[in-house]
Amino acid sequence: MQHTIEDSAALIRLIHTEPQTDAPTAGTHADDNGDRGLLDAYSQAVVGVVDAVAPAVVGVHAERGGQGSGFFVTPDGYALTNSHVVAGRPRLAITTPDGDRIDAALVGDDPATDLALVRAAARDLPYAQLGESDGLRPGQLVIALGNPLGFQSTVSTGVIGAVGRAMRSQTGRLIENIIQHSAPLNPGNSGGPLVDSRGRVVGVNTAIIALAQGLGFAVPAGTARWVIGELIAHGRVKRVYLGIAATVVPVPRRLARELDLLNERAVEVTAVEPGKPAAAAGVAEGDQIVAVNDRLVSGIDDLHRALSRVPADHRLMLTIIREGRRFDLTLNVQMTA
Repeated sequence: MQHTIEDSAALIRLIHTEPQTDAPTAGTHADDNGDRGLLDAYSQAVVGVVDAVAPAVVGVHAERGGQGSGFFVTPDGYALTNSHVVAGRPRLAITTPDGDRIDAALVGDDPATDLALVRAAARDLPYAQLGESDGLRPGQLVIALGNPLGFQSTVSTGVIGAVGRAMRSQTGRLIENIIQHSAPLNPGNSGGPLVDSRGRVVGVNTAIIALAQGLGFAVPAGTARWVIGELIAHGRVKRVYLGIAATVVPVPRRLARELDLLNERAVEVTAVEPGKPAAAAGVAEGDQIVAVNDRLVSGIDDLHRALSRVPADHRLMLTIIREGRRFDLTLNVQMTA
């Protein structure tokens, strides 16, 4: 798993600095030495990644028909996959590239990011290393590995199409910093790794758009690293919890001018759960939240983003509109159990 290959961008720079050859004349082939060199460099990059990572990529089989992909992230059997592949399915098995079938157990899953961690009953396993997803750039070479439609150890290639996308999880929560790429994906690729040209996992493939071409999506490695830590420590991901139900309402322009607000919309509290942080701080039904820790809040997604930035040992300040007045309330943060 320590195999390292050259970065594709370096390979392209090398090719572009080679002496230019004359254009092919009649009777010559377009695939001259320069073109073969380009193909060889690309092929070597992909083959090197496959040799390094493919032994860690597995099929994930769940009771009642669930099937997808995954990959070992530790040598003692922890494997990452998608929540929608394994959630609610108590009996799991993993199939290795060698064809071995290993019993596995669900460590925990996080539907809000569509990630799950399972553990196989085996040790001394090949594993993939999580890389950094923050520095990804559109156009960068990526390789997807997995078991689409039951075809084990399938490889596809593409490029990063865009970064910083957002998409809805099954719970309705927004997953941020989603990676869009063009490596072809099919049913069964879910949970498989998206790998860069250095053989580091930069994302976990999670979704495609039906009838579209070249539109695959992966949860970034940075998110996966955090979720893995939470699932190993707690069996679930703990998040800041206010104890409210809410909806989005418009802020009247006159009121926005009077209170010097930049918001066009606010999050209105429709219910307050007794004994929870919001109730303890005095939040009431009908209150309109317009900021969290001085960050504007114009919708539920904004509220989720703001809460995700609050550490467990900090207090949180809500800016509230109530009966035409603006004021702040301080809450003691509570994490979900």
